[in-house]
Amino acid sequence: MERPARLCGLWALLLCAGGGGGGGAAPTDTQPPVTNLSVSVENLCTVIWTWDPPEGASPNCTLRYFSHFDNKQDKKIAPETHRSKEVPLNERICLQVGSQCSTNESDNPSILVEKCTPPPEGDPESAVTELQCVWHNLSYMKCTWLPGRKTSPDTNYTLYYWHSSLGKILQCEDIYREGQHIGCSFALTNLKDSSFEQHSVQIVVKDNAGKIRPSFNIVPLTSHVKPDPPHIKRLFFQNGNLYVQWTNPQNFYSRCLSYQVEVNNSQTETSDIFYVEEAKCQNSEFEGNLEGTICFMVPGVLPDTLNTVRIRVRTNKLCYEDDKLWSNWSQAMSIGENTDPTFYVSMLLATPVIVAGAIIVLLLYLKRLKIIIFPPIPDPGKIFKEMFGDQNDDTLPALHPYFGEYRLRARMPEHLPCSADTLLPPSQQEWGEPVCAEKALVLFAPFPPIQR
Repeated sequence: MERPARLCGLWALLLCAGGGGGGGAAPTDTQPPVTNLSVSVENLCTVIWTWDPPEGASPNCTLRYFSHFDNKQDKKIAPETHRSKEVPLNERICLQVGSQCSTNESDNPSILVEKCTPPPEGDPESAVTELQCVWHNLSYMKCTWLPGRKTSPDTNYTLYYWHSSLGKILQCEDIYREGQHIGCSFALTNLKDSSFEQHSVQIVVKDNAGKIRPSFNIVPLTSHVKPDPPHIKRLFFQNGNLYVQWTNPQNFYSRCLSYQVEVNNSQTETSDIFYVEEAKCQNSEFEGNLEGTICFMVPGVLPDTLNTVRIRVRTNKLCYEDDKLWSNWSQAMSIGENTDPTFYVSMLLATPVIVAGAIIVLLLYLKRLKIIIFPPIPDPGKIFKEMFGDQNDDTLPALHPYFGEYRLRARMPEHLPCSADTLLPPSQQEWGEPVCAEKALVLFAPFPPIQR
């Protein structure tokens, strides 16, 4: 009988414990909503929401506040009665807040109360577009943008910026134009400590007259970083390899950078690009790998040709979030035999002149050679004409057309007298002038008559 009595006592104790638990379930009930929810903007893009605890909350409830932004993004459960966020104010931003007694998200919070920021004033098409900012070499920031569609060409833009190292909002003074883009750059050198990774630069662009809609942007200091080009210090060949030594841009550690080495060969007219993540080389030629001095070995480079080397760098994800902005190429440095291109240009210009002169000389030589090999055939008629030219061709043979005889007349001396009755008749005057019979000697020789 003693054992059943003990069992009944334990059962009664469990029932009492269950009843006490039922009385403590009240705090899990839905709590009243928060009160006096308000929103304000600090600096340029820091939005702060504040509220008061709900009225009539259970005294046994340890209040927690459940909040999230539009579309239930960035959910948070915390005991604080405020919440802040850096966000571009180009659109309306809303926060919903509720109260509950547990940190468990599955518990039912109170009715959510919503509060939104006012939208920016002005026509959306008047706001600037493509607002982008780049932090150059951790020294200065350069922002560029395009004018809105509904803006006047003579609009005077103003850029304001703020970051945690500043005590107030500053205005960018260096406004300039690059084609269609408008830009402004300002110094940003007070963020070289380790804490800059947790901060951002808040930007807003608007006009002085308030005719365009303001445009906001937040630039994290761990992204949009563009280093300066490195500086090549030395190039040399050893064991068939090309060694390159350079110094990093200021303000950067070697472990935070990635490299790209380009080698142009004058003989093959090709460019080889090498991606370098960790640049190290062991060589006694180097004076020492000091901080900021990098070495890289390029294999298989011909030493008897001209090789031109360039280098550029970018940030890596070991230290920064963005690794897409390459620096400009460094100043090129060459090594190897430098062939003077003037010689090739001179030869290219002189070759046509030399060829033309050779052709002219060859043509003259061929003409002279033709005369030597094929001499001209002499004309017998010209020979006889030259021989008897002083006799006015009186001694040339003549073929008589009627008698078939070959007569040769020889003119008598001019001092002999010639009477009228001794003149030959015109039909016998072969040369068309009067001839005396005494002064003409006719030689007849047998000659076959001409067949007509």
